[in-house]
Amino acid sequence: MSLVTEEIRAKAEVYRGDEICQEKSKELLNEIFLPNGLLPLKDIEECGYVRETGFVWLKQKKSVTHKFDKIGKLVSYANEVTAIAEPHRIKKLTGVKTKELLVWITLSDIYVDNPPTEKITFKTPSGLSRSFPVSAFQVEEEPKKEAKDNKDVKESTKDVNGGAVASLQVKEV
Repeated sequence: MSLVTEEIRAKAEVYRGDEICQEKSKELLNEIFLPNGLLPLKDIEECGYVRETGFVWLKQKKSVTHKFDKIGKLVSYANEVTAIAEPHRIKKLTGVKTKELLVWITLSDIYVDNPPTEKITFKTPSGLSRSFPVSAFQVEEEPKKEAKDNKDVKESTKDVNGGAVASLQVKEV
C-alpha cells in the first residue's frame, strides 16, 4: 500500500516524467546538503515534495539495485521510496535496503554531520549504523547539452494541486 495519499498529493509539488524527476531529486538533495548521487533511480514516473512537512516520494517503474563502486556496496531501491527530508538528514526512509554480507538490511535514516566531517551515516531501524565518505555518493554534474542552432531548450510539465502546467524555456547561448 502506498504511503502517498490524495490528501498528501493535494499539499505537494508533484512532477511526472523521468527527466524532471531526476532534476528535482538532485535539487532536493543539494537543498538539504546531501550528496547528489544518493538516489540513483531509473525510469522515475512521479516525484513529490510537501515543503511544510518535508515529506518526499519517488515512484519508479520497477525496483533498482545500484552498486556504489567507491565503497563496494549494493543498495536496492523499491518502486516507491518515501522519506522526510530535513537539512543534513533524511529520516523515516522507506523502500531502501543495503546488502551486508548475505542479508538485505532496511535503512531508515541518512545524515551528514553539521558542521561537515566529510562522512555520511546510514542507520537501520534497529539503531545499527555505518559511516562512509560523502564523496562516495557525489556524482559529477553533466554539462548541459546544446540543442541545434546553439539554443538550449528545456520543456517540463509540473502538476501542482491537480492542475497541469506546461512550460517551455528557450535560452540563447
